[in-house]
Amino acid sequence: MTVIGKRPNMSTRLYRTVVRTPTRTRQASESELDEAITHNDTANDLRRAGRLQEAEQHYRIALRHWPDCPEIHANLADTFEALGRIDEAEASYRNAIKFNPELHEARFNLSLLLLSQGRYLEAWPLYEARGPLFQEHGTLPFPKWAGEALSGKSLLLLPEQGYGDTIQFVRYAPLLKALGVAQLTVACKPELGPLLRTVQGIDTVVTDPHELRVHDYWESLMSLPRHFGTTPQSIPAQIPYVGVFTQRMDRWKARLPDRALRVGLVWKGNPGHDNDAARSLPHFAELAPLLSADGVSFISLQTGDAELEVAASGHHQNIVCLGKDIVDFADTAAIVAQLNLVIAVDTAIVHLTGALGVACWLMLPKTGVDWRWHRTGAQSPWYPQDMYLFRQASGGWAEQIASVRSALDEIVRARG
Repeated sequence: MTVIGKRPNMSTRLYRTVVRTPTRTRQASESELDEAITHNDTANDLRRAGRLQEAEQHYRIALRHWPDCPEIHANLADTFEALGRIDEAEASYRNAIKFNPELHEARFNLSLLLLSQGRYLEAWPLYEARGPLFQEHGTLPFPKWAGEALSGKSLLLLPEQGYGDTIQFVRYAPLLKALGVAQLTVACKPELGPLLRTVQGIDTVVTDPHELRVHDYWESLMSLPRHFGTTPQSIPAQIPYVGVFTQRMDRWKARLPDRALRVGLVWKGNPGHDNDAARSLPHFAELAPLLSADGVSFISLQTGDAELEVAASGHHQNIVCLGKDIVDFADTAAIVAQLNLVIAVDTAIVHLTGALGVACWLMLPKTGVDWRWHRTGAQSPWYPQDMYLFRQASGGWAEQIASVRSALDEIVRARG
């Protein structure tokens, strides 16, 4: 299966679409089309180089030669969004869709823009455009749920995108059971299996695709908000909605500090993520200002090679590293449930911490902030009780980490 996790690369799609299947509502000479393609390609190169204002000018010239080309409108919209000119980005995405209602990239990107503004009801139908783009689930021998009555029926929920997305949207399981679903099955990767078996409403968790059985319907987890008409005010937020295993908690307890404020740290996400360069810290050493805080015991929840950065940083004496022994998300949950706070960049651990109802401070990048954290504000409607969002003002991590340190010092003082 293809993993959903990034926006489509419209810069490459444009060339293929313009040359092979141009969409236009007027006659244009070949010379005009050639000029449009040339300026669009130049704009694409400039955008990749970060020269956004220059890219904008070339997209505008391209549109003068080919004003009804949906792909150029969509590329311009993406540039506007990168420049923070959100109203212009929305208008350009809508122009792209007007000239080609089946341009799924434009529909999908517009949905992300609307979601980031909290305009959920407008966004969810457009968000379905991700299906034709990524074809994550292939063909199944039973129908996709289209809103039919579910009383007495069986429903298979399929994952998409990343671990965090599954954790975030599995909260809809109790709502589906309330509709009368007789058998609710969730498919997931093995690392999530034990954790999801703790979620109320889920009857069966399948981690091996070969063990999937025929159901009455299937649906993608991330399509459930559309079915339930979710708005920021109506997000199911009965937290905690994932559980922990007592035996696992006991096993990890012996490795956790007995005293002081226990704070988990995560500084890097999946390096394969499209936005990882923006959302992850360059190195563990960036967190050095935190590590000298009095009255705090730090615990690394980082797995993989990133945890090796701790030893190289010279601050290894200030942090307990557990990552190499973490087997799955149920292990991580058993650790997080025994912490006072988790400080993290935007990774699956943030969603796990929020789903457990443990306090979480999320450090967001300056650019490429994921839609679910919206564009402004310090709270998240998805985890309204225990999550605080630290947003970058200048584009660097240092000032943000200093703010986190100040907030951490306040907690230590309050604890006495």
